[in-house]
Amino acid sequence: MRELLGNKSLIYAISVLIVFFVFAGIGMQTLASSKKELKLLQERRKALLLLKDEYMSIKQKVDLVEAKKSMMNVPGIVQAIDEIFQPMGLKNKLKTVRAAGKKEIRDGFEEEAEITVEKVGINEMLNIFYKIETAPMILTIKRASIKKSFENPELLTLNIVLSFLKTK
Repeated sequence: MRELLGNKSLIYAISVLIVFFVFAGIGMQTLASSKKELKLLQERRKALLLLKDEYMSIKQKVDLVEAKKSMMNVPGIVQAIDEIFQPMGLKNKLKTVRAAGKKEIRDGFEEEAEITVEKVGINEMLNIFYKIETAPMILTIKRASIKKSFENPELLTLNIVLSFLKTK
């Protein structure tokens, strides 16, 4: 044992090796924890990107509704229905327009009307729904029913309950 203690260079070499292995172990542990943290941060980044995409989608929808609100210059639902059916040339197929009521909501008024459109084809029906959806005012379809016409089974009769939102 004294021979080993007497050989100082061997002791120094063994101490350097021990210190090296200790630092290597600490470095490996730090590297492993850094890799775990990197994976966790990458997963968080993916989640945030998904949230960002969802936020942007919702923001676009809200901006569209806000733009529709600012473009409204129609005083009521009857005029809104006229604006939809007149350019399409379907005003004569519009049988009835019954105002179903007006109620006050938090930011304005909601007016409902029940309309009946007779003797329309499938293409005309799709055009009506498209026009309602893309109208420059806030119109929503509350209820819709489609029946075949009695005179011609290829033609349809539409009963639609529309809601018109107008801000205060």
